[in-house]
Amino acid sequence: MFDDIVLFIHIVQSQGLAAAAQKLNIPAATITRRLQKLERSLGCQLIHRSARKFVLTQEGEAYYHAYAELVDQLESTQRNLSSEMLEMSGKLKVLAPTNISIGMLQPMWSSFIKTYPDIQLEVSLNNSFEDLLPSQADIALRIGPQQDSILYQKRLGSLKTVMVASPEYLEEKGEPKTLEELPLHNLIGSQTVSVWHLSDDRSDVKKDVRPRFKTVSNDIKFISQLVCDGIGISLLPISEVQTHIQKGELRHVLPNWVGPNRDLFAVWPTGRLLNAKAKCLRDFMQSYIELNLKGLTTDALQTQNLL
Repeated sequence: MFDDIVLFIHIVQSQGLAAAAQKLNIPAATITRRLQKLERSLGCQLIHRSARKFVLTQEGEAYYHAYAELVDQLESTQRNLSSEMLEMSGKLKVLAPTNISIGMLQPMWSSFIKTYPDIQLEVSLNNSFEDLLPSQADIALRIGPQQDSILYQKRLGSLKTVMVASPEYLEEKGEPKTLEELPLHNLIGSQTVSVWHLSDDRSDVKKDVRPRFKTVSNDIKFISQLVCDGIGISLLPISEVQTHIQKGELRHVLPNWVGPNRDLFAVWPTGRLLNAKAKCLRDFMQSYIELNLKGLTTDALQTQNLL
């Protein structure tokens, strides 16, 4: 019935059924039929209709004054939202993890800003997951699938994890040749990962290792620095160690064995339409990640001629 009330408001503002039909591009017969349907639903006549004049009934006046402002506000809001959804300018707030954003993906943010200079990008970096709804962010980049049912998510790509150690550590402690030798070494781990799920790249054999960590931290960047300082061996995302491997500061340990992929996702709240700016960033991130992460492990490790 609300659609018919909106139509009634347009009829009054157009001062006639024929004028409203022309303005709304709706057949005059449809206008008449829907007005009659509304009058039957309300149980009263709204307009005195004749060939020569257009006059509201008393009930028509009451309904017009009750709904006219609401309809104007609704249509104004719809126009503004439609325009905003299509605009490729203005503010775009994004949540993203700190380490990967100031590391491997930093060029992605710079490239997006240069490509779309009219978009005012606000990137909020945090290694802990900031809630999308209270932050009023348009979209977020997350590592790993999100369990929250109120979030839409789209996988953008993935990173392999590899075991690494510094050349100095391996020279002093010796390089492990099998997984069974790992307990003989200083292992550095994350507080959130108690089991290393490993798979052999050549045979697809899978094994779970439950390390006894000598050192534990909740920050991957800190762990990677400890490994570079010769403290021990750790399982880390290739994004954290690629540059160190290429510089010779780290070496891939047990090169046949890799850890689980760390998938990257774009996420946004359910029930919220992505505006044009957020869609653009989502697609830009996917293209960048697919182009720059594909074969990242191979490229990084070939520097050592280990593959």
